[in-house]
Amino acid sequence: MTRLTHRASLLAICLLTPLAASAASAPERDRASILAMQGEYIVDFAFDETVLLKPGYERAPAMRSGGNETVIVVEDRPGKIVLQHILVDAKSGHVTKHWRQDWSFEAPQRFEFSADQTWQVRPIAAELNRGAWTQCVYEVSDAPRYCGTGRWDYANGVATWTSDASWRPLPRREYTKRSDYNAIVAVNRHTLTPGGWTHEQFNTKVLRKPDGSQEELAREFGFNDYQKTREVDFKPAYTYWTATKDYWAQVRERWERYLGQAPGVRLKTKVDGMAMIIPLFEQAGQREAGKPVGAGQIDAVFAKWVERAPAE
Repeated sequence: MTRLTHRASLLAICLLTPLAASAASAPERDRASILAMQGEYIVDFAFDETVLLKPGYERAPAMRSGGNETVIVVEDRPGKIVLQHILVDAKSGHVTKHWRQDWSFEAPQRFEFSADQTWQVRPIAAELNRGAWTQCVYEVSDAPRYCGTGRWDYANGVATWTSDASWRPLPRREYTKRSDYNAIVAVNRHTLTPGGWTHEQFNTKVLRKPDGSQEELAREFGFNDYQKTREVDFKPAYTYWTATKDYWAQVRERWERYLGQAPGVRLKTKVDGMAMIIPLFEQAGQREAGKPVGAGQIDAVFAKWVERAPAE
């Protein structure tokens, strides 16, 4: 895959992005917009295939789901904000550490999904990066998912951030059910609303072939609606995070050893990542129970399942 092929195949999607036309907004205003995503929410997830691109391809069933999610500020400093999402089951109180989003102002580089279980660290073009925020999204184990770069816009008093088009691996809702494509290229849009915030996804499902060619199957629209709530008891989430946040900080630090510099990272796990998710969650559970987890135990998981990406 080349960046030229990427750009050519995604021209229509890129037109959704107002990067070229929008002026850089004040970082402090942007920071306030990012921090406004913290809080307690009832979340609805909806995904619908829209445009069918491959001959004979049949539209997949629409997906609907939801949950109760709190968004916690893990790090807040000039030019960098880290938000951790945690799910809580309202009936049982069961807690699940969910995805994480990191925001960096005019970041010099980002990781990009380049091949199966591989993310390359690459510089961000100056014209894309000027006045822009890069959002990087991480798996429940803090493994990488995708990054996107874009500027916040405040036209008509509505705070909206729109990314450029970037690659990501299949979401869990897809790779557990199908194998006819192996990558998604997406434009992401976050908007603050009176009741919370939304995350729109303009996805194209792509089969990237060994010879470098690409076959587009379908386009998909994803809509995640975060509505603030006071009806859910999120205390179990805060109790869990208080007990385990130092452990997860150690995990993030180990990922940063690979993702903080080129060439990047390659996972030796299957696409579901469970080989790492299970031991890391077990270690976090030990820490939650007040039991010690040594640095060597974390290092052993990474030594078994993580390696540097091949140089480009």
